[in-house]
Amino acid sequence: MANTGGGSRKLLWLMAILVVVSVSAAGAALYMVMGQGDPRAAQTQAPPERRAPIFVKIDPFTVNLADDTYGNRLLYTGLSLKVGDQTTRDILQEHMPQVRSRLLMLFSGQEARELTHPDGKVRLADKVIATLHEPMTDYQPDLLIEDVLFTEFIVQ
Repeated sequence: MANTGGGSRKLLWLMAILVVVSVSAAGAALYMVMGQGDPRAAQTQAPPERRAPIFVKIDPFTVNLADDTYGNRLLYTGLSLKVGDQTTRDILQEHMPQVRSRLLMLFSGQEARELTHPDGKVRLADKVIATLHEPMTDYQPDLLIEDVLFTEFIVQ
């Protein structure tokens, strides 16, 4: 009978060790499944890097508007362009006389009654972007103009 008691104790210890190893393995698997042990999960939870906006300020100017039913009218406007990268900013600043000339030509062809409505200003902003997308030099990369912001706008 002494032999049967020693064998069952070894079996009992073996089963206890197997239970501890199984519980540890299950805990480790659960930890990994929950994503806390995965280094990629920590990277995806990091907030995206904040990028400062880039603006190009265009000094205010006054233009005569196209004649309409009210006679001669004036537009006094200042604007800033929100651009997508430093290259676009550099190109616009290097060619500012051309930029201003194009905008003066565009604005002088507008009618006052169109510009006094909010949707007219939105259409004008779209025209500004289209006008400035035309290349100013040979081999010019595409300009990334994201928005036109009117900082001053008076129709008189």
